[in-house]
Amino acid sequence: MRTRGSLIVAALGLALHGLGPSQAKAQALIADLSEHRVSITTGFVGTEVLLFGATDGEGDVVVVVRGPARRELVRRKNRIGGIWVNDAEMAFDGVPAFYAVAANRAIAEIVPEALRIRHEIGSGYLRVKAEEGADPKEVRRFWAALVRNKELDRLYGKKTRQVRFLGPRLFRTKIFFPANVPTGIYKVEVYLIRKGAVVGAQTTPLVVSKAGLGAEVYEFAHRNSVLYGIMAVAIALAAGWLAGFVFRKA
Repeated sequence: MRTRGSLIVAALGLALHGLGPSQAKAQALIADLSEHRVSITTGFVGTEVLLFGATDGEGDVVVVVRGPARRELVRRKNRIGGIWVNDAEMAFDGVPAFYAVAANRAIAEIVPEALRIRHEIGSGYLRVKAEEGADPKEVRRFWAALVRNKELDRLYGKKTRQVRFLGPRLFRTKIFFPANVPTGIYKVEVYLIRKGAVVGAQTTPLVVSKAGLGAEVYEFAHRNSVLYGIMAVAIALAAGWLAGFVFRKA
């Protein structure tokens, strides 16, 4: 993968170098992925996807990867009479199922606050929607708890991943998708930043989907949920009966 990626990055660099002044201004940044589909098969333990590209000159590169937006419910537990119970909950809409950021330098050094807000760079800048009328302090607490849970599940990056420059114009980074990565259409956004302003940007889609027997079972379970439930119960009963029969014989 490294050789293939390096060759493509070099080709991108040559393409940018050969552009005329007006074309170079229109294409300050070119980026692509080594794979545009992540297939979750039986035994899938996670994978890395290489992002590579080239710029038309100096600048900083920021990469934002976000999964499909979903509704997330966060519950808070409290101990009452020696038993842990759910005593409060809050729902958020528009939460990315997966979120990661990469950059060649510390985000705070290259991206002004206004740009972070505009482009949602950082989990604290995501424009998610909490329940109407909720206490802002409670919203912040529940959101922080949701982000912590996502980080523990490796679905949100705890820290900014590294974008590496291979010379003055060519760059690359790796995006890691864990075994529990949700399916859906992901957006990979790449920004070229100079003097606190975005001078080039590109968005590339990436599909995460189930494949093979696991995909067939998944589709069947969702399209025929009642029948799938009956079959699961029947299989469990048959397995129990067979195990009891074998042990009686023994």
